[in-house]
Amino acid sequence: MDTVKVLVVGLGNMGISHAKAYHALDGFEIVGLCSRHATTMTDLPPELAGYPRFDGYPEALAALKPDAVSINTWPDTHAEYACMAFEAGAHVFLEKPIAETVAKAQQVVDAAVKADRKLVVGYILRHHPSWTKFVELAQGLGKPLVMRMNLNQQSSGNEWGVHKQIMNSLSPIVDCGVHYVDIMCLMTGARPVKVHAMGARLSDEIAPDMYNYGHLQVTFDDGSIGWYEAGWGPMMSETAFFVKDVIGPKGCASIVAAEQTGQGHESSDIDGHTKANLLCLHHSQRDESGEFIKQDEMIEMEDEPGHDDLCLREQEYFLKAIQEDVDLADHMRDAVNSLHIVLAADESIRTQQVVVF
Repeated sequence: MDTVKVLVVGLGNMGISHAKAYHALDGFEIVGLCSRHATTMTDLPPELAGYPRFDGYPEALAALKPDAVSINTWPDTHAEYACMAFEAGAHVFLEKPIAETVAKAQQVVDAAVKADRKLVVGYILRHHPSWTKFVELAQGLGKPLVMRMNLNQQSSGNEWGVHKQIMNSLSPIVDCGVHYVDIMCLMTGARPVKVHAMGARLSDEIAPDMYNYGHLQVTFDDGSIGWYEAGWGPMMSETAFFVKDVIGPKGCASIVAAEQTGQGHESSDIDGHTKANLLCLHHSQRDESGEFIKQDEMIEMEDEPGHDDLCLREQEYFLKAIQEDVDLADHMRDAVNSLHIVLAADESIRTQQVVVF
C-alpha cells in the first residue's frame, strides 16, 4: 500500500494534532474529518480546512471506505468505533484508553486480529526518546524496582470543562494512568499481582459516584512496586505535580521536572506532560569508607520533541506498521494489560478492597 487513505474521527486537541501529522506525511492521504460539529467548525488549522467534513461517523465510514481510521473521540466511544472500523476493513489508530472495560478492550483486540488489520494505541510516551532512555536507565538499576509517578493538573475554564467531560466515563487515574502504568510495566517487565488505591471527590461539579483525585499502588511478581497519582480541577496544587522517579538496588533515575529547572511549565500545559530533556542518574555504589564512588550523572537529551512532533512520530509508526506488516501482538497485549491495572485501581477505590490478579 503506497498511500494510506485515512479518516480522522474526533477533532479535539489530539485529533487535530494527529490530523496535522497525516497532512504532513507523504504516506497518508486524509479523505475526511469527522466530529459531531465538523461541518460548522470555523477554527480548524488552515492546512486542514479544505478536507471533506462529516458530522456522523457511520456515514463517513460508509461514504469514504478509508484504508485507516484515526479515532480521537471521548473514551466511551473508543471500542465501538474501533470495531466498526475493523468491520469495514480499515486499520485503526486509537487514542488511549483502548476501552472502558478490560472485556471491551479485548473485544477490540480480537476484532483487529479477526480482520487482520493493524491496531496502534496512542501511548505517546513510547515514541519519546527521553522516555525511552528513562526506561533503559530503570532497567539497569537491578530488581526490585520502586517506581513513583504522578501527573496532577490544575485546570480551569475550557480545560476543566474537558476534564469534567472525560469524567463522565473515566477517572483521572484511568485516563492518564494508562500512560505511566505502561511505562512501569516496560521498566520492570513483570506481571502485576495486586493493586490498592484510594480516591477523593473534591468538587460538587462532578457526578456523586466519580472522584477527581486518585492514587494507586501496584505490586509486581518480581517484588517491584509502583505508585501513581492523578488529580484534575481548579483546586489542584501546582507543587510537585510532575514526579517521575524510579529506584533500584543500584541507584535511581529521575526526570528533572520543569518546575525544578525553572522552565515554568504549568500543570495544565500539555507540552509539559512529556518534557524530559534532563535526566538524573544516581549510583548507589560506595567505597570502603562508605562514600559514593560516582557523582550523579545529569543526562541532557538533545532530541526533545513537542506535542505535535510526538504525534507525528506516532503516525510514522502507524504507517510503518501498515506498510511493513509489523507484528503488533505485544503492543496490543500491553495496552490491555495497563488498562487492566488502572481499572483494578478504580475497582479498589469503589470497593475499598485490594484487587488481586
